[in-house]
Amino acid sequence: MAMKIYTKTGDLGKTSLIGGTKVPKSHIRIETYGTIDELNSHIGMVSDLLPDAELVAVLREIQDRLFTIGSSLACDPDKEPLMKMPDLKESDVHFLEKEIDRMNEVLAPMKFFILPGGHMAVSAAHIARCVCRRAERSCVQMQQMELFVDPLVIKYLNRLSDYLFVASRWIAHRLGVAEIAWKPRVSG
Repeated sequence: MAMKIYTKTGDLGKTSLIGGTKVPKSHIRIETYGTIDELNSHIGMVSDLLPDAELVAVLREIQDRLFTIGSSLACDPDKEPLMKMPDLKESDVHFLEKEIDRMNEVLAPMKFFILPGGHMAVSAAHIARCVCRRAERSCVQMQQMELFVDPLVIKYLNRLSDYLFVASRWIAHRLGVAEIAWKPRVSG
């Protein structure tokens, strides 16, 4: 018999962290790992819009790291040491930095602010970047509330948003789509 997707345990507005601790669904920890899940979904959409197998492979690797981050955030930090949870590593941040550098080698230097758009894949990458920044802000807010979040998670999300910005430019470059320069309206 297949497992049912609904448990009815959340009908009263509570949910369980990994480890069994019950918290309100409005808890910042739930909001934060929900934002990581949203980010992961947007990255999946970017992947689906790309013909570039090499970039898709990198995005799949990132999605795996986001599941690692989500499981870390979904875990009761008091019980986490007793469980076998996947870990984020400093090498994951270095991987993003190497990918940023690799893409930047062929991109023209930026001479203006860039508006999202020009192609669905470019816009989707910018949406993912914005959601990544929101996830990062939520992690920082958790930290300010003295709720445990691994500092490496914040570092990774910071670097990932940089990566997604450069990836949006890379995608435009690979698809032959012109970047849209922001031309501020000046009164006068």
